[in-house]
Amino acid sequence: MNKKLKNIVTVALLAAFLFGFGAWAALKPADALSFSERRKLKQRPTISVSSVLSGKFMSDFEDYALDQFPLRDEWRTLKALNSLYVYRQKDNNGVYLADGYAAKLEYPLNENSVAHAAERFRFLYESYLKESGSKVYLSVIPDKNYFLAEANGYPAIDYKALVTSLREQTDFAQYIDLFGELSLEDYYHTDSHWRQEKLPAVASYLARQMGVTLTDEYTEQMLERPYYGVYYGYAALPMQPDELRYLTSETLESCTVYNYETDKTGAVYDMQKAKGNDLYEVFLSGPISLLTIENPNAESERELIVFRDSFASSLAPLLAEGYAKITLADIRYLPAVQMGKLLDFHGQDVLFLYSAAVLNNSDTLK
Repeated sequence: MNKKLKNIVTVALLAAFLFGFGAWAALKPADALSFSERRKLKQRPTISVSSVLSGKFMSDFEDYALDQFPLRDEWRTLKALNSLYVYRQKDNNGVYLADGYAAKLEYPLNENSVAHAAERFRFLYESYLKESGSKVYLSVIPDKNYFLAEANGYPAIDYKALVTSLREQTDFAQYIDLFGELSLEDYYHTDSHWRQEKLPAVASYLARQMGVTLTDEYTEQMLERPYYGVYYGYAALPMQPDELRYLTSETLESCTVYNYETDKTGAVYDMQKAKGNDLYEVFLSGPISLLTIENPNAESERELIVFRDSFASSLAPLLAEGYAKITLADIRYLPAVQMGKLLDFHGQDVLFLYSAAVLNNSDTLK
């Protein structure tokens, strides 16, 4: 009798759980955004005869049900905690926690990827820079794994080998070493990027290597919303969000930014992006393929072209004091072959500035 009663109770509890959560899911208003994952959530699909017959409705409804399941973030956190502390896995979705920082595993070194990046840089040099009179520089930005991985028992790429290989294949560029200018504290806890408020000394060092002196003094500002970085959603672990701070000065307030994609001119910091999913896009409006920063108060007509990834969005404004014009080009979105149609190469300083993670996964470079 006891066994039968236990079975009845088990079935009843399971039925109550399924029915309760099913009813909750059906009745609760659909959430529009997942702040932890920084994306829009699926909304209830519209039913029609054609969508039902084609199977599209059920496919869309399944995605909607997964996105709108009650306590979704809490269940994801429970799964992640179970993976780490019960099954003793060292990462969740490729993201691990160490010293209070979340980082994504990056291993092993992909020599073919480094070679592809070098080939794209050489194409730009041979096609546009070789005869332009430009001074060409190259710098690699270490990711957080450089400071975290090996020290905490995780596999890491050989950063020395990466830099050596890249330099050997880009002998046309003067290398500027940033590894010794950075520390773990210069990066966000929940995101891959570096913190702009930590970068003035790095920007000054980089500028000096290119023959430019920076003297600006900055005022630190902070966005009201907490910053949930890209690894916050991947890890699904209880972490405190970051604060996103940005630097202002008289120079930066007078600068204008022209966006080639929108054909509009704006400010260095795009405050509309402070209302979006990714607060890091406040810096120069995020992943834009081509834009320029113009400094009307520059003491010279010197110009800089930066071939870059997203790390440069927060660093480039700190170089603006030393240049009349800075052009940022992202060949992940704009093929290198099109640069000659859009830009006039006439002896500007040119900097190839890329993170180690992009160089190790350079199939995005066109």
